[in-house]
Amino acid sequence: MIRTYFYLKTDKQNNNGESAIYAKIKLHGKTSTLSTGKYIEKDRWESTNKLKNTLRITSEKNCLTTLKLIESKVESIYLKLVKANENVTLNDIKNQLKGKPDKSNHRDILKLFQEHNDYFKRKYEAGERTKASLQKYNRAKDLISNFLHEKYRKKDLDITEIDNAFIYELEHFLKYESRFKGKVGINHNSVVKYFQCYKTMCRYGIKRNLIEKNPFLVYDEKLVIKDAVFLTQDELQRIENKVFSSERLNRVKDIFLFSCYTSYAPVDVKNLTRKNLIKDNEGTLWIKTNRAKTSIKSNVPVLPPVQRIIEKYQNLEDDKLLPAISNQKINEYLKEIAVLCSIEKKLTHYVARHTFATTVTLGNGISIENVSSMMGHSKITMTQHYAKVLDSSVKKDMNKLRLKLA
Repeated sequence: MIRTYFYLKTDKQNNNGESAIYAKIKLHGKTSTLSTGKYIEKDRWESTNKLKNTLRITSEKNCLTTLKLIESKVESIYLKLVKANENVTLNDIKNQLKGKPDKSNHRDILKLFQEHNDYFKRKYEAGERTKASLQKYNRAKDLISNFLHEKYRKKDLDITEIDNAFIYELEHFLKYESRFKGKVGINHNSVVKYFQCYKTMCRYGIKRNLIEKNPFLVYDEKLVIKDAVFLTQDELQRIENKVFSSERLNRVKDIFLFSCYTSYAPVDVKNLTRKNLIKDNEGTLWIKTNRAKTSIKSNVPVLPPVQRIIEKYQNLEDDKLLPAISNQKINEYLKEIAVLCSIEKKLTHYVARHTFATTVTLGNGISIENVSSMMGHSKITMTQHYAKVLDSSVKKDMNKLRLKLA
């Protein structure tokens, strides 16, 4: 905690022979001094016990008031600075007392983003976030760094200097001028997601009193939702019935079907072990876990196709539920599977998750609330997107209406 003491500097006197009163500020074992601008006779300073006794002389009362104000101001400045930055120095406090420019709210945008990413990296290392999400935040920081360099010729920028013009110049740069691996420009949805990163990074700063407001909130562009690619019941059945001559394709087929009947994304499938298998009081077997991307609970009952796949790989090392294959390889092999099964859609591991939402659950009358819960969605609106693209669900409801009208 900060402390302020007052003492007499007898080698500094005014024309009346009075000695200068100085303040000594002590913080973390270090001290610094500054003049209070007040003077008093040495005898009066000592006889009043450094102005602590009852005072009767008006000039001494005024002097004491000034010293109390200085002490109060030092403490107030310290509390303000420490709120914005843990590493407060005595020099910072003296600058404030002397009326020098207030830099307590100064925060360079890239330094703030790096603090956020360092914090996010610790969450990733603790298994609370995914490597892909960490890479996304690092990429977002690099993009704004490139923008500052190319458009402003700056290495960093105080966040208080970011205005609406800056926001939309950044959007224009990302969409049409940004270069990465020979490609110029970033598509609309990716730009919107990068701005979501910037908003999240600034919310981190606000929560920790590092900044006062989020300048990126002005950006209100929305994702352009495209129809999710999913398999019909016939296409799903074709893959299930197909036995491949290659063991690698059979393994990828099993992993893909596992996701079709559980909704788990690639990173979640990779992390599942037999410890995630839980039997409830009624004997129903569940897979219980939290989604790596959001840490939201995602519990799914084990359906017969999933049970068969789990039993097939029950002797894997580390009690893993399924073989470990990189998502890149899975997507590569799924292209072969699509050709061999006469499926014209572009198969990726995420098509399995979309298939669970549409063909497997909503298409079979499972309530949207339960589907949302099993998929680990934070908002039901995320699940409603699948209901919109499912024509069979609309057809069933319209057939009910047709019967009533008939």
